[in-house]
Amino acid sequence: MEGIKETNFHFPNQTGFYSGKVRDIYFFEDKLAMVATDRISAFDVILPRPIPYKGQVLNQIAQKFLKATSDIVPNWISDAPDPNVSIGLKCDTYAVEMVIRGYLAGHAWREYKEGKRVLCGVALPEGLKENDKLPEPIITPTTKAMEGHDEDISREEILAQGIVPESEYIQLEKYTRALFQRGTEIAAEQGLILVDTKYEFGRFNNEVYLIDEIHTPDSSRYFYKEGYEDRQAAGEKQKQLSKEFVRQWLIENGFQGKEGQQIPTMTDEVVQSISDRYIELYEKVTGEPFEKQSGTNVAERIQKNIKNYLAKH
Repeated sequence: MEGIKETNFHFPNQTGFYSGKVRDIYFFEDKLAMVATDRISAFDVILPRPIPYKGQVLNQIAQKFLKATSDIVPNWISDAPDPNVSIGLKCDTYAVEMVIRGYLAGHAWREYKEGKRVLCGVALPEGLKENDKLPEPIITPTTKAMEGHDEDISREEILAQGIVPESEYIQLEKYTRALFQRGTEIAAEQGLILVDTKYEFGRFNNEVYLIDEIHTPDSSRYFYKEGYEDRQAAGEKQKQLSKEFVRQWLIENGFQGKEGQQIPTMTDEVVQSISDRYIELYEKVTGEPFEKQSGTNVAERIQKNIKNYLAKH
C-alpha cells in the first residue's frame, strides 16, 4: 500500500483549509475535519516519502487517549467517520505547546549535554545521565510556529509577552500535569514508561479544550519498563518506542534539519521499517491488535467518508 501524502478535497460549506506537517485540516463554520495523512516530519522538516498506515496509527491512538482523559479536561473530538479522520470543534488555539518531561531524553538531553542547566526557565540538577528520571516532571513549553521551528520559551516569557493570560496558563499547567499522570498510569499498564509528551489546548465558548492528538508516537516518547533500571545502571541505550528512531536514522545519515544538509534517500526498506515500527507502537501502547485498512485508494475512501458524514450532520 502507498501512503497518503496529501489531500486536496473540496466539501460543501467548507470555509478554509490548512496543511500542517502531518495533518490536513478542513474548516467549517463551527467544526473542523482533521485528516491524519501518512506524511512524516523530523527536525521540523517533512520527509519526502509518506509512511503507510502512519496516519491511521496516530489518529486511532489519539482518539483512544482523548476518550480516556475526557474526565480531566473536555476535548475537541466529536466523531471519527474514517480511520484517518477526526471531526470536532473548531477551537481558538493557544499559541504555545505544553511539553512535559518526566525523564532527561531527546531535546532536553541534547541541551543538558551542551552544559545548559536551565531549560525553559526550569533549573535542572547536576550529575544527570541521558534518560535518567527527573526528580519530578517539568513543563518546558514551546512557541507554536505556523512555519519553521518551534522555539523553547519559559513560563515567565509567556506571561510577560501576554501570549497566554496568567489565570489561563495556570489552568493549562494543571491540565498538563493531570494528563501526564493519567498517561503515565495507562503506559505502565502496558509495560511502558511515558518519558515525555506535549499537549495543545484551545478555547471554545470561553472554555479550555484539549485539542490535536495526545500520547501518540509523534507527540510522545515511551521506554520499555522492563530492564529500564538495568540499562540505566549499565549506561546502555534505552529500548524505546517513539519517533526518535527516525531522528537517529537521519542524524546517522548526516541530517539534522540544518541549512545545506540533504535529506537522505528513503528506500522502500526504510519506509517499510518505519511503518512496521509505528504499527508495533500502536499495539504496545494500546494493548490492541492493529487492523490495517485495506484498499489502495486511501484518499478516495477518506473523501467519501467525510462527505457522507457532512451530509448527515
